[in-house]
Amino acid sequence: MPKVEIRTEGCTDMSLEQCRQGRTACLTAAGGAAAFEPPTLSWIQVDGGPWIYHGLTCGPPTTITLPGAGGGTVTIEPPPVPTLAQIQTAFRELPFSKPTVSVEPQGMKTLKNLKTFYAADWPDNSGLQPGEISKPVKLLSWTIEFKVAAQDYRYDFGDGSTSEWTSSTGGSYPEGDITHTYKGTGDMDIKVDARLTGEYRVNGGPWQDIATTADLQDEPVDTLQVLGTKTRLVSDEG
Repeated sequence: MPKVEIRTEGCTDMSLEQCRQGRTACLTAAGGAAAFEPPTLSWIQVDGGPWIYHGLTCGPPTTITLPGAGGGTVTIEPPPVPTLAQIQTAFRELPFSKPTVSVEPQGMKTLKNLKTFYAADWPDNSGLQPGEISKPVKLLSWTIEFKVAAQDYRYDFGDGSTSEWTSSTGGSYPEGDITHTYKGTGDMDIKVDARLTGEYRVNGGPWQDIATTADLQDEPVDTLQVLGTKTRLVSDEG
């Protein structure tokens, strides 16, 4: 019996015509999304020879027909399936961005006894942030993608007080709903903590709830200067 190696890859690039056609065919064969197995591309290697494209199947192939006359058929053991716990761990280890906090009045200065408005801002960098989809992640022999969403935020006002956990990203005057009024003056180290959640899909299949949270750590800290107000008596010359 020849030594046969097999390599499979989920058909996640729907710009490829064979992937689009395969997805349609697999959905039809499954009778709907509930039993859908995403199209999978396969390559085989026989006795250390070159890798040969074998074709597309709905889900990982269960048998391989060897090339050549009288090649025969080889039964393929199903690849190990990642557990939800492994998928959740992979999600929490993604390279996430970290939000900064902006305030109004602008210029990182505000006044004592003045309502100050807060907002969470996500930087324009290579890290993942709410609304983005991760690059495919290999987990065992499967391809996993993650769609990131914000779960909630907590604003640290730097004077020993914080907001409750909230889904709000805040905003500016007058619509912003995250506000704080300082009773004293000085430099306040402010930040916004964020917890992310989202969805995942396996080998281009349907999106599913990730059912876990990535609690970001060490978000950037900014310094807000709280100034006092002076009262001056003015004579009435009228």
